[in-house]
Amino acid sequence: MMWVITVYLKGNLSTMFEFNSEKEAKEAFKNIHGCKILTEVINFHNPSYALVAV
Repeated sequence: MMWVITVYLKGNLSTMFEFNSEKEAKEAFKNIHGCKILTEVINFHNPSYALVAV
């Protein structure tokens, strides 16, 4: 998993920050000013997320 903070400035995409942990991302989120979105990105190609047929 990865965490991404997207910061917008005047309606345009301004900056994206990537983090490896939720804790690290949330700490940075507190210190960033402006319109911002915190997103958890899940990689479904990871075998641990595979669907099992029943």
